[in-house]
Amino acid sequence: MPVFRIGEREIEYTLRRSTKAKKASLSITPKSFELLVPEATTENQIDAVLQRRRAWILQTVTHMQERAKAQTRVCQFVTGAKIPYRGRMTRMTIEPFDGSLVEVSFHNGFQIRKPEALSPGSADALIEVALRLWLKRRVRDDAKVFVRRHGEPNGLKPCGIQIKEQKHMWGSCGQDKQINLNWHLIFAPKPVLEYAVVHEMCHLKHRNHAPEFWTLVGQILPDWEERKGWLDENEHMLGWERVEPFA
Repeated sequence: MPVFRIGEREIEYTLRRSTKAKKASLSITPKSFELLVPEATTENQIDAVLQRRRAWILQTVTHMQERAKAQTRVCQFVTGAKIPYRGRMTRMTIEPFDGSLVEVSFHNGFQIRKPEALSPGSADALIEVALRLWLKRRVRDDAKVFVRRHGEPNGLKPCGIQIKEQKHMWGSCGQDKQINLNWHLIFAPKPVLEYAVVHEMCHLKHRNHAPEFWTLVGQILPDWEERKGWLDENEHMLGWERVEPFA
């Protein structure tokens, strides 16, 4: 993987060429970035893009690394551990039972039942898988409610909803009128998820972020700026990182 040097910092990046790209674009993560360029872009043009955006790249990577440090870390899925859910840190209660599969439910916190025969190591992995699946189902159910609430009354009719693991965006709206949503939105308050759904539905009428697009968003959700602001300020809350407990 190539490295872009900014002063004493070395940042790994991926260069991707595309016949569909019309101009260069950058996607940043806490550890690296991706530069997407048109197929015919020369090495000199690539270097010019990197040099022109060097200050922004460094600032954005640093900012994202600081946010990543604040992300929720989970050592073990045990009673008392907490993960974010709908904008709040939420407690888990783990109980063994004589079933064969991990079961997840919610009542003033996550109630998780695990097969009593599981070893601690395998239990953690299976609980995490079951919890992710349960959360993805919740975000899909919520999104369907918001589509019914705001779609037809505003002449917006998506063909379907897909819940995805998206690295660089909260949602998208394809040319096929399919709405894609990042499942990590389940960690945000419901009004924020509602904003994300409305945002993507509005792209059914306006494919860009022109003033007409934001006018439509505002007609549906007058307080959209507040909801978007929460998402921008609290993106580090939207998920968890599994870390190994200290020996």
